[in-house]
Formats: sequence, structure tokens, C-alpha cells
Amino acid sequence: MNYSATLLESGLLKRIETIKHLVGNTPIFPIKSLINKKGVQVYAKMEWRQFGGSVKSRPAFNIIKQAIIRGDLTKEKTILDASSGNTGIAYAHIAAALGLKLKLCIPEQATEERKRILKMFDVDLIYSEGNRTGVSQQIVKELYRKNPEKYFYADQYSNDDNWYAHYLTAEEILRQTNQQVTHFCSSLGTTGTFMGTGRRLKEFDPNVQLISLQPDSPDHKLEGWKHLATQSIPSIYDDKLADGTEFVSCDDAYKMIADFAKYEGLLISPSSAANLVGALKIAERIDHGCVVTVFTDNAAKYSSVVDEIASKHRT
Repeated sequence: MNYSATLLESGLLKRIETIKHLVGNTPIFPIKSLINKKGVQVYAKMEWRQFGGSVKSRPAFNIIKQAIIRGDLTKEKTILDASSGNTGIAYAHIAAALGLKLKLCIPEQATEERKRILKMFDVDLIYSEGNRTGVSQQIVKELYRKNPEKYFYADQYSNDDNWYAHYLTAEEILRQTNQQVTHFCSSLGTTGTFMGTGRRLKEFDPNVQLISLQPDSPDHKLEGWKHLATQSIPSIYDDKLADGTEFVSCDDAYKMIADFAKYEGLLISPSSAANLVGALKIAERIDHGCVVTVFTDNAAKYSSVVDEIASKHRT
């Protein structure tokens, strides 16, 4: 986008320009040891390799950038949103770089690592009961209703700037696979990754198969994942986009963390591992194709999970 001269004179937009190259352009990782099927390739985007440390850096950056351009976010306002963790951390990085204030409501059951990171960025935190972001959303909506002049309510679950950020994810996938991608799968949380990447891939080739991934139980431990049958559905989600749905168990995801570290040399998060479980299920069903998924983040924020998995593998 070409900004007007007036906009470029804005201090916030000048700062946006200095960090925009740090968001996106993540490498793609070829899965070799866990799939050995002639004619089938599996890749994963390494989304922690960007400013903010996760796949959520893309929507967080775009939501903030577009709000500044529209004049909805100024230095006098505080960014307000609900998050299960990663979007909040991405907001924190970007808000700090822009000199903006941030207030978040996160589930009390978010990992301690995520809470500590957010506190390090001096984020004003509110905790909601349990582990469902729907409760957090209701809290921030009420805060915004009472003081709309005080906040920019980012509303990642309903904001089209969320999914549109992932058009770039799709462009990178097309370039990195030499336009050979046949299947794309990712988890549903805010659903932005799936919706934005999927829409662009379908525009490129309607035959690309889009498989949404969900936990196989409402009582799961995959942070950021939604079991749509029992949770509120984000308004940006279109259930007509997916060509199919794959259900993934937390146990399979945790096992994959150990296997992937052992055979591929990367320590990935539970969500990333669950995405890979889904991608490998798809790969096993097809005779030819290129399956792409997303490594949402690495294991840096999940030391308790890593300790639990490691204890099971000690001899």
C-alpha cells in the first residue's frame, strides 16, 4: 500500500515502516523423516521466525497498521483485545515498538511462560476464568462498551484485517513450493490463518484442498485451538471454505513433539505438532501431492509441556 505524504509524516506510521520487514517472509521446513511416500511432500511454515515470535505476528501487525491508517488508533488510545496468548504477545512486541499501551484479557489457564512474557512488556493484564477465550471476549467487549473513547478494540475474532494478513502467507507458500501446493491445513482458533491463506490459495487454484483442523475433544489442552461444536464461532469464519475437517488428539500432538525433536531436530509447540499430525494424516491418504501446514510457534513458551513429555521418555 502507498501511504500519502501526510500519513507518512505520522510518527506511528514512520515506526510501522521500520518494522514491517520483520513480519512475514518465514522459511518453509520440509518434513523428511516422518513421511516416506513417493510423490508426496509435506512442508510447514516456521512462523516463529518473525517479530513477535508466532503466526499471530501477521494479523497483529496488520490489525494495528490498518487501525493507524484509518485513524482508529492514536497514541492517546490503548489497544484492547482478548487473546489465548500468542496474539497478545505479538501485540505486545508491536505496541512496544510503536510506543503504544496494551490491555489484554487472557484465560487464567494460559501457560506461565506466556504470562511472564506479557508482564515483561508491561501489558495491563486481566484474567478470565478457565481456558476459553469466549469469556475473555465478553470481558473486553464490556470494557470497550463503557469507555469507547479510551480504547482501540482490536477484536481479532471479528476483524477482517486478521484473515487478510494471511494472503501474504499464501503468497509465500506458492513461491516456496513453486506453486505445487495441493493441500493446505491448519487449526481453527480465530480462524484467520485458515481463512486468509485458504482464500488466496483457492483464488490461485480452486482445486487446492483446504482441510481445517480441530481438537477431537472439547476438553483439550491445545492452546489457541477451538472445538467449534462447543465453542463460540468467530464471525470471520466461513464454514463453506473448508473442503474437509480433520480431528487431532492432544496425546498425538504431544507424542509428535518428541518424535519431531528426535527425527527432525526442531522443538515445536503443541499447536505446531498438532498441525503436523493433521498434515501427515492427509499425506497418508493421498498418492500424489504437496501438503502444507503451519508451525505456529516453537516450544519456548511451553517448558511445562516439554518437561512432561521428557519425563515420559526418560529411561
